Amino acid sequence: MRFNSFILQIFFLLLFLSQTKAQTKNFISHKSTNIRYEGRIGTKENKAAELYWSGTSIKVNFKGTGLKALMQHNTRDNFYNIIIDGKDIVKINPDTAKKFYMLASNLKPGNHTLEIYKITEWDKGRAWFYGLELDKGTKLLAAPPAKKRKIEFYGNSITCGYGALDYSGNDSGAGQFENNYLSYAALTARHFNAEANYIAKSGIGITVSWFPLTMPEMYDRIDPQDPQSKWDFAQYTPDIVVVNLFQNDSWLVNRPEHEQFKARFGSKGPEEETIVTAYYQFVKALREKYPQAHIICALGNMDATKEGAPWPGYITSAVARLNDKKMYTHFFPYKNTPGHPRVEEQKAMGDSLIGFIEKNIKW
Repeated sequence: MRFNSFILQIFFLLLFLSQTKAQTKNFISHKSTNIRYEGRIGTKENKAAELYWSGTSIKVNFKGTGLKALMQHNTRDNFYNIIIDGKDIVKINPDTAKKFYMLASNLKPGNHTLEIYKITEWDKGRAWFYGLELDKGTKLLAAPPAKKRKIEFYGNSITCGYGALDYSGNDSGAGQFENNYLSYAALTARHFNAEANYIAKSGIGITVSWFPLTMPEMYDRIDPQDPQSKWDFAQYTPDIVVVNLFQNDSWLVNRPEHEQFKARFGSKGPEEETIVTAYYQFVKALREKYPQAHIICALGNMDATKEGAPWPGYITSAVARLNDKKMYTHFFPYKNTPGHPRVEEQKAMGDSLIGFIEKNIKW
């Protein structure tokens, strides 16, 4: 009886293992070389790819009819574009459970491309991407090739695409209204078929932000909320760097009652020289990271560029001080409408930046 019981235990163990293998044989780990990532991706403990930043993406080529992604989120506020074959876009809003999410199904047999594109910024939560499950008969192909051109953006809510889809007049910062994919930055990157990194956060500034973190303190992080999580700048060398900051500084330096004003300046706002020097030091740090890059110091299209505003002049002074032939200024015209730029205003900025690059930079 004991012998028969032992045989039965072995039988059920083998059955379980065979079923488990059958269930996972079409699972592709996040570590697969057939997956291409864009953006600053975290890999703490190497259990999953961690996504934080706007515009972070996961790209694959496959042959077959569909696939799923195993993901988990710490909030319900993240949104993604699922881009199939470069044209069909499905927007998804995952919950916090660790589970498989359908990305594509019932496609025509043959070769396809798929991209998971994070359209919300890091304050909407982080994501863990564990891998892909392929439909029966579907095969993952070699990863999409690296793009020849690379851009990196340092920006605030405008670069994040904050409120781009909110036409209610409320200028909401909720995730469903934010869309980095439709921002001037992403439009510019796609126009030039360039890979892009978006180091951006709504409310951030160079001298002061609406929260206790400035861009000079955050720009070199993988995980923007972890000061120990340092980015290796050798991993990504952009041809062009675009800085679009100072909009939030322009508001906060005039708000002595705000807690971040008090924390940064005390009771008296910064002098012009302090502001210019802070910008100078930041772009100088970027130049040290990227000795050969073209650096475009941009501003706009909100009220920091309206007529009479001093902020374009501050940037011009800082850039002149650097005396750098590969550093430029480009100021987007003031949009003269309430709130953040909507989709058509983002497009106008994109057209402006594309035109500037085409005229001034060979790459």
